[in-house]
Amino acid sequence: MTRLLIFGLGYTASRIADAMRDRGWQVDATGSAGNLDFDDRDIVMQALDRATHVLSSVPPDRESGLDPVLDTYRESMGGAWYGYLSSTGVYGDAAGAWVDESSPTGTGRRSARSDADALWLELGARVFRLPGIYGPGRSIFERLEQGKAHRIDMPGQVFSRCHVDDIAAGVVAALTSDAPEGAYNLSDDLPVSQNCVVEEACRIMGVEPPPLQTIEEADLSPMARGFYAENRRVANGKAKRVLGWEPRYPTYREGLAAIRARA
Repeated sequence: MTRLLIFGLGYTASRIADAMRDRGWQVDATGSAGNLDFDDRDIVMQALDRATHVLSSVPPDRESGLDPVLDTYRESMGGAWYGYLSSTGVYGDAAGAWVDESSPTGTGRRSARSDADALWLELGARVFRLPGIYGPGRSIFERLEQGKAHRIDMPGQVFSRCHVDDIAAGVVAALTSDAPEGAYNLSDDLPVSQNCVVEEACRIMGVEPPPLQTIEEADLSPMARGFYAENRRVANGKAKRVLGWEPRYPTYREGLAAIRARA
């Protein structure tokens, strides 16, 4: 029996879990929505023994920088299929240039994530590098409704993003095929500025976009300022070629329209 163990049943991993259950897989998971307690070592070890596939969406610990899953359970991991939800932040700043899976990592602000990414690759995992994740309940629409959306005056600044359902589809494609070990970028086809996303969402909602501001005027949090400190375009050709994956929402336009249609 194919059995998937997910460490960290969050926003994205929940969709992967649902998709695999729909395919008849047994799914165990840690996290608030899961059926396992991460700290109950005996129970988790039993789940590891049963699992044919293991996927982690747990980020590094903010204080120690260690990957909690590998730090706690690495010695108990055997010959299962392994996957890890990483971040395209491992590529650091590329001054707006394209990056792919052969690009250097570890030079940006996400040093702990880069270390975890490398450790999972050493384990022989399929490492899914994810850009900005958006989807129902977690999109620019909510930020606009809360008055938290910004347009920042930074010409040439672009970001890559991906709809959560497309991320789930890419991971499912790897889980259900003989996908080679290694890194895969799951991003949409059109990196653009955040301003473009804000303006499209405002058009759909029929409201005026927020004023254009400097990054200082916007009074962003340190985390948000870090978001704007890096500029890159993320190529997705390997995932398309190797996994046979095609995003259902190839640009932010289709993704936002689909979210609004569900509202």
